[in-house]
Amino acid sequence: MFELLQSGGWLMIPIVACSVIALAICLERLWTLRPNRISPPGLLAEVWTLIQERNITTERLKDLKRNSPLGQILVAGLNNASHGREIMKESIQEAAGQVVHDLEKFLNPLGTIAAITPLLGLLGTVIGMIKVFTEIMIQGTGNASVLAGGISEALITTAAGLTVAIPALIFHRFFQRRIDSLVVTMEQETVKLIEVMHGERDIDLD
Repeated sequence: MFELLQSGGWLMIPIVACSVIALAICLERLWTLRPNRISPPGLLAEVWTLIQERNITTERLKDLKRNSPLGQILVAGLNNASHGREIMKESIQEAAGQVVHDLEKFLNPLGTIAAITPLLGLLGTVIGMIKVFTEIMIQGTGNASVLAGGISEALITTAAGLTVAIPALIFHRFFQRRIDSLVVTMEQETVKLIEVMHGERDIDLD
């Protein structure tokens, strides 16, 4: 493996670095973007039970806010429920904006890696071919080993760049789609809370 990396030239260093970063981001996002962690099932019903029992204490609100992003949004709405529907809605939107920003953390770097690693591979291809033609000018076409070395460097960097870029792009799209789905779920839950709190909906939070 080391010989393969070495034969690809110095451009293999940033390509390998990109692969390590992409792997770390993918593992972190897979753990962070678990649906049960972002929007726990039954959380809204639990919140409504606390409201009915008049058990919404500061400590309870802190726990809800700390335990999940959906809880963070619901708490923002509960803290402003007494100021009317529009103020409650605005506070929820502000909290949701911050939550979505946190959910999208590291996706831009992952997308950048997916875009840049094929270019690094292409650059390696160009450099390898330049070496080949330079050797042809100096030695002619008789030294096959020298020519093979330049061509090998060109092909290895291209393959390495694509090997990193393709999974990175797949995971980037996967995470983006999961975030969109989570946002829709959280939006539905917060709309239910607003409508129930202001008597616009029957108490059915399932």
